[in-house]
Amino acid sequence: MACKLVILFFFVNLLMQIPKVRATVPAIIVFGDSTVDPGNNNQVSTVLKSNFEPYGRDYYGGQPTGRFSNGRIATDFISEALRIKPAIPAYLDPKYDIEDFATGVSFASAGTGYDNATSDVLSVIPFWKELEYYKEYQNKLRKHLGKDEANQRFSESLHLISIGTNDFLENYYIFPTRSSEYSVDEYQSFLIGIASNFIRELYKLGARKVVIGGLPPMGCLPLERTTNMFFGSDCIDEYNDVAKDFNKKLQGAVTELKQELGGIHLVMSSPYDKLMEMIRNPSHFGFEDAETACCGTGFFEMSYLCDNMNPFTCSDANKYVFWDAFHPTEKTNAILADYVVKTTLAEFQ
Repeated sequence: MACKLVILFFFVNLLMQIPKVRATVPAIIVFGDSTVDPGNNNQVSTVLKSNFEPYGRDYYGGQPTGRFSNGRIATDFISEALRIKPAIPAYLDPKYDIEDFATGVSFASAGTGYDNATSDVLSVIPFWKELEYYKEYQNKLRKHLGKDEANQRFSESLHLISIGTNDFLENYYIFPTRSSEYSVDEYQSFLIGIASNFIRELYKLGARKVVIGGLPPMGCLPLERTTNMFFGSDCIDEYNDVAKDFNKKLQGAVTELKQELGGIHLVMSSPYDKLMEMIRNPSHFGFEDAETACCGTGFFEMSYLCDNMNPFTCSDANKYVFWDAFHPTEKTNAILADYVVKTTLAEFQ
C-alpha cells in the first residue's frame, strides 16, 4: 500500500510540473520581415504578397496564407517545439482575435527593415509601426486577461526579432540614397542603433525575454547568385562578409544591452552558419539543390512572379533549400528552427 502511495505521489507531482514547464514561454511575439511574416502583408497595399498558389501548397489544407514559403515558416516550428501551438497568426489577419493572439502573434511585414527607408521601397509596414501594433495588442490583452495576468505574460513571453536583410539587398545596394550617406560600416552601425533602441522600447513595455536574429548568408540567395551569373553564379562574397560583420556588431550590442537593462534575458540567434552548412553540403540534409529555388526557373521568381501559372515550378520542394529566389522552403525552415530551439532557445525552456 505504501509503495502505491509513493508511486501515486510521484505521478501527481510530475503532472503538477507539466504546466510549469509549458508556462516558461506562454506565447511567442514576433517582429520582423518576410522570414517571419505569416500574412500581415495581405492587408497592406503592396505588391509584395504571397497569398496565392503555389505559396502554401504544403501548408495545412494546402492553403496560401501570406507566408513566403511552400509551408510553414521558422517561427511556426519554434512555437510548436515549445509546445505552444503549430502556427503563429498574423496580427492583421481578420480571421483571428485576441484570444488567438494571447498565445502568439506576429507583427512582421515582408519587405521591411530596420531602416524606415527600406519599408518605403515596397510600401510595407515600417519597423516602428510593428511596435505600435504591439502596444495596441498589449491594451487588448490587458482587457482580455486582466492587467496583472497580461503584464506577467508580457514578461514571460518570448519576443523574437528577425529582420535586416532587406536593408542591404533591397535598399542599400540598389538605391543610392543610403549608400551616398553611409559607408557599409556606418550603415551597419546605424541599423544596430535602431535595433538597440527597439529592444529598449520592448523592455520599457515589459518584455524580459528577447531573441534577436542575425543576418543569413545573403550573398547565397538564388536571386543574388543570378545577378552574379557572369561570374559563375557563385555566392556574392561581399554580401556574405557584410552579413558576418553585421552579426559581430549585433552580438556586441546584445552584450552591452544585457549590462544596461537589468533583468532582461536577451540572446542573439544567428542563422548564418547553419544555413551556409546546408548550402555547402545540401545532400547531408537530404537536399538536391541549394543554388536555385523550387518556384519557377529558380533564378529570380518571387511574389507575383512565383504564381501558379509558372510551368517550371518543381514538384517536390523538399529537394530544395530555397522555395523562391529569396526565401527558404518549409523543410529548410524546420531545420533552422530545430537548430535554434536546441541551441539559442535552450535556456528559455
